[in-house]
Amino acid sequence: MISERRLVANFLELVQVDSPSGRERKLADLLKEKLLSLGLFVQEDKAGQKMGGTTGNLIARTSDFSQRDRLFLCAHMDTVEPGQGIKPLVEKGIIRAKGNTVLGADDKAGIAVILEAVQVIKEEGWFDRCGLVVVFTIWEEGGLYGAKNLYYTSSRVPLGYVLDCDGPPGTIVIQAPSQDKITATIKGRAAHAGINPEEGLNAIYVCAHAIARMSLGRLDEETTANIGLISGGRATNIVPEAVYLEGETRSLNETKRQKQTEEICGILKETAASFGAKACINTETIYPGFCLSEEAPVVQVAVKAAQSLGLTPRLKKSGGGSDANIFNSQGIPTANLGLGMQKVHTTEEFIRVADLVTSARYMVEIIKKTAEGNL
Repeated sequence: MISERRLVANFLELVQVDSPSGRERKLADLLKEKLLSLGLFVQEDKAGQKMGGTTGNLIARTSDFSQRDRLFLCAHMDTVEPGQGIKPLVEKGIIRAKGNTVLGADDKAGIAVILEAVQVIKEEGWFDRCGLVVVFTIWEEGGLYGAKNLYYTSSRVPLGYVLDCDGPPGTIVIQAPSQDKITATIKGRAAHAGINPEEGLNAIYVCAHAIARMSLGRLDEETTANIGLISGGRATNIVPEAVYLEGETRSLNETKRQKQTEEICGILKETAASFGAKACINTETIYPGFCLSEEAPVVQVAVKAAQSLGLTPRLKKSGGGSDANIFNSQGIPTANLGLGMQKVHTTEEFIRVADLVTSARYMVEIIKKTAEGNL
């Protein structure tokens, strides 16, 4: 059965190991030890080498390659900043961080839950027949880069779950958006701001006019757009010759996302041209969206497992991406499951001990139902 004490101790240990994106080596080494001690076969891929990181993704199995994989579980090792030197505090059943850091429940709660579930299925004799694959990815934050570069034969597993959602246990994300990243440089002309400003062309001024024309924020129930980073200028006495900006568009509807990206790029080009400036623009689709049928086996297993524990299944459309986006695009039907982590990506992040325990019980039930062939 689930050991609350062991689960919480594991979680507290994990969050105190620094693992910013691209620098997850210490955590990966710790997790290798834990996975091996549980009797799993563990590999590390070369994703980190491809991206200049310190470690690759970890791939662990309850059986060797001669057995059929039945189930794929994933959580990511990296955390957002400020996420170094985390000091967790447990008080009145709630875990949060002391000081000015995130807690790191996103996504070390997912890792702790998976480790506890594996421990329980081993103790209860399900280990050799569950066909479980555990993946701990790197560099999820900011681009899902670990999942994109994961070395894994996707055709060998029928379904998967990512544990990386802020809803309560029983939350099942069945649809998530695609995302485009937009980067642009608006080039004006430098001049002395006090002596001959009329000879300059203020790139920041041009950029401001362009942004003022854009539709940003929530555009409809499926689509959002944002300009999130702007930098430019060298000094107050110089008319700024260039400004750099980054933005994004997301939508559950591919056509809407493409249209919004095109609209933002068009506004940047048109506005720059109207002032005699130039806009150099790049766009990249960071990840594809996914949509799972409510009747899909991956959804039904999660629904039935929740019901068997007395949880209310909540099928959800998400506005955020996760490793599940990548795995679905690679042929592994994958849902993202809620863990109860709250206020993620802020220094107010917290998770309830009760939600950790319930999530671990839920994961054990999913593993058992998959092993029984309830697909």
